[in-house]
Amino acid sequence: MTITRFAPSPTGHIHVGNLRAALFNYLIARKAGGTFILRFDDTDRERSKQEYMDGIRRDLEWLGITWDRFEQQSKRLDRYTEAAAGLREAGKLYEVFESPTELDLKRKKQLNMGKPPVYDRAGLELSEDDKAQLRAEGREGYWRFLLARERIEWQDGILGEISIDAASVSDPVLIRADGQVLYTFASSVDDVDMGVTDIVRGADHVTNTATQIQIMQAMGGTLPRFAHHSLLTGAQGEELSKRIGALSIRDLREAGVAPQALVSMMSRLGSSQPVELLSMDEIADSFDLSHFGASPTRFDPEDLWPLTRHQNQSLPFSAVEGRIRDLGVPDAQAERFWRVASQNITRLDDLAEWWDIFSTGATPEIAAEDSEFVAEAMRLLPPPPYDEQSWAKWTAEVKQATGRKGKALFMPLRKALTGQAHGPEMADVMPLLQVVKARE
Repeated sequence: MTITRFAPSPTGHIHVGNLRAALFNYLIARKAGGTFILRFDDTDRERSKQEYMDGIRRDLEWLGITWDRFEQQSKRLDRYTEAAAGLREAGKLYEVFESPTELDLKRKKQLNMGKPPVYDRAGLELSEDDKAQLRAEGREGYWRFLLARERIEWQDGILGEISIDAASVSDPVLIRADGQVLYTFASSVDDVDMGVTDIVRGADHVTNTATQIQIMQAMGGTLPRFAHHSLLTGAQGEELSKRIGALSIRDLREAGVAPQALVSMMSRLGSSQPVELLSMDEIADSFDLSHFGASPTRFDPEDLWPLTRHQNQSLPFSAVEGRIRDLGVPDAQAERFWRVASQNITRLDDLAEWWDIFSTGATPEIAAEDSEFVAEAMRLLPPPPYDEQSWAKWTAEVKQATGRKGKALFMPLRKALTGQAHGPEMADVMPLLQVVKARE
């Protein structure tokens, strides 16, 4: 069975920079009829917050990404202790004591000598007496994984053949001095224990994947298939600014972006397939990692709005009925209001502006050269209520009285009634108008 996972750290809100990892893993499982796991990497007790866990769940559910199984790493600490003991017994985990300052000095020295800044494994040379002395001096030990100095190779689902020389990588720290298990270790244990078969994540994890392969192998685990999607850039190929790169799903939702628009874009961005508005079923059926390339992927948040407009304008009345009633639209006019306003919105929140125009009257927009014409037209306009024939009857009378016709007749009247130069057909608008400020 295909098993995938999304393992966010609940130390903040998920954003467009990591949404694709969640979506890709979800789509792989859904297409294969497999299992998708939501797993919180919450071993950092100080930074992990329940509010962020709740927020991540809410964001995923809003997008239509559901999970078949839920896990929290903070509830598996005993398992990590057991796994660490096994690695120590196998000679794959060793204790070190260097401070951050000492490590920084070592790296600078190596770079000055033209060598790669790789940990020198000084901890392996420490005797038990040496370690006891360091502890007596107040030093706290932490634990590194002993990498086999060989090439680590795998066939990446997006990047193709990957080969990394482990000698160019520092032995990763797996357990901090305070006992906190770090992501590289906890995630490897979980992926083995949970039988994860496929892992998709950002290209910035390639080196991390190499070390996790050896950790999984040291535990006797079966390796999953790995794929690393490209990272996002700005619209012109520039490095994403912090503002855009950290644009949270919550921010996009509150801005009015439609969930289907966001999912549709993120499922196709960086692939050979066109970005178009699709249902989740359509996205899953057509999803294939082979369509994606290794080049940086350009992302412009403004591109979400045409898709959002398309989705919102195609919604049936039943999908927005509650929202419309909350605006105060009478039941008798609710469906008519949606039919008239729907084709003139981008965000669903735009409905409120249209109902405000219809219910309380728009601020008239009248050019100086049209003021006398509009005043004459308003004297010919009876008070509400109006029906579907009101616009045609009224404009015919105004035309006869003033001699105006075409755009010179219709545009000033539209702007006087709605305050807008564009919008729904005025014949459809008139039955919804309850107040006409231009008459006052």
